[in-house]
Amino acid sequence: MRTLLSIICKPNVKYSILILFLLFLYISICAFSYVNAVSTDIANSVFRLHVIANSDSKEDQDLKYLVRDNVLSYMNNICKGANSKEEAIEIAKEHQEEFRQVALDTIYENGFSYDVSVEIGNFSFPTKTYGDISLPSGYYDALRIKIGEAKGQNWWCVMFPPLCFVDVSSGIVPDESKEVMKQDLSDEEFSLISNEDSSNISFKFKLIEFFQNAKILTARN
Repeated sequence: MRTLLSIICKPNVKYSILILFLLFLYISICAFSYVNAVSTDIANSVFRLHVIANSDSKEDQDLKYLVRDNVLSYMNNICKGANSKEEAIEIAKEHQEEFRQVALDTIYENGFSYDVSVEIGNFSFPTKTYGDISLPSGYYDALRIKIGEAKGQNWWCVMFPPLCFVDVSSGIVPDESKEVMKQDLSDEEFSLISNEDSSNISFKFKLIEFFQNAKILTARN
């Protein structure tokens, strides 16, 4: 132990340790700044949907998907002319009570009596893949629908640009939706979410996930 301390206390060793520490600090700050900028741009380009089932029973999970389908059908009808995320959010806010009624009608029509709460806000999301588009974990603006006690598994998708249907059909994101996202993202940012087969892009995506997951965990604690 004394030998180790004597080595560390040598001026040249102390200087080397200081340089390494400053280098590590610089790299960490650069990485955090990069992740913060990219994740903010990605989050600012989409408006998401979050449906939470009453429980994990098969009946409640099946009901969740029925609610999802009817809510998406309604959303696609009222938002088909939306040209931006902000416009889609405003439309959703104006029809928030109608969203709740669509969910309630679906629930009652299928023999259940659960209540429903609908809110629009900024919520944490895990990493999610929609066809050939992947969104890293982080905080996103979303329409959240809670069914009953909302203790069951979640279902996520993107309402604007419309990526929701890919989970239940072809698994391919339409070119029109990609073009909308490209308008709000840099080439590198779009490459990050479009599952590009590149070790460099893959590393950066994992870097974003690491920092965003740490941020979410810290916020919850």
